[in-house]
Amino acid sequence: MSFFDSISKKSKLKAAIKQTAEARSNSGYAADQLFTKVYQDYAEVVANEPLIAEALYNWGLALLHQARTKSREQAANLYQDAIAKFSFCLTVEPAYLGAALDGGVAYMELARVKAAGAHDSLYGMAKNYFEKANAIQAGSASYNLACIYGLRGEKEACHNALEVSKNKGYLPAVSDILADPDLDGVKRQDWFVDFMESLNKKPEAVAEINDPTGADAASDEKIEAIADDAVSDEKTEDGADDAERNPFAAAAVAPINEEADVGDDHAEDEAEVAVEEASAVTESETVVENKTEVDEEIPVTEKN
Repeated sequence: MSFFDSISKKSKLKAAIKQTAEARSNSGYAADQLFTKVYQDYAEVVANEPLIAEALYNWGLALLHQARTKSREQAANLYQDAIAKFSFCLTVEPAYLGAALDGGVAYMELARVKAAGAHDSLYGMAKNYFEKANAIQAGSASYNLACIYGLRGEKEACHNALEVSKNKGYLPAVSDILADPDLDGVKRQDWFVDFMESLNKKPEAVAEINDPTGADAASDEKIEAIADDAVSDEKTEDGADDAERNPFAAAAVAPINEEADVGDDHAEDEAEVAVEEASAVTESETVVENKTEVDEEIPVTEKN
């Protein structure tokens, strides 16, 4: 197929999808006419290249919606045509989630039209499609599986499927769950009541508590110790650098032997004291000698 043919088919496919939406919004003869037109468009899109999953899926989706407007045999035929398109789509593209989901839905609705029992093969086929959808995207069809289990009275399997759907975020609205007739067989179960009540509970906020005296405080002490060591190392390195640049400066800041210096000072003091004492004795003797001489020159006065 040429590049221009591909563009033309893509344009026709988009137009068919748009007309399908228009057909769904109408009813009666007008809707039937629109559905017939879009089926022709889908057929033209896949005529020379049938392996177009998107066209097949949307073709099946259109058939599914039209089937819901019909009853009995006519509806059953449309459901079967829709299932064929979904099946073909999955053959072309096995991971096409929409085809797996809506294929299961088509089987369930066909089972209702035919008034089939919960253990009928039609429900079994629907279950296979839903399980395939879950394999493509976990939880996407768990609620649908819960409906089948509910119809069959498989309470534990129904509960588990609902929990999975809840955890994966695929549950419908609470009002829709309560109104779903497929779950009528389990709605009086205690676990179902508890499950529905859990949907109305708001999650509690979790407060975060920070302990300033824990690992952060220990980390701060370690940082301070490292900083002190770094300062000490810097001082030692600075002293070593100064000694290399000026050896005399290193000698000047060398530790002083205080005891040796004190001893030397004491010896010098004693020598100075000895000299001073000797000088004092000499001066004293000189003074005495001079005094004696003076006394001898003074005349003695006699008493009358």
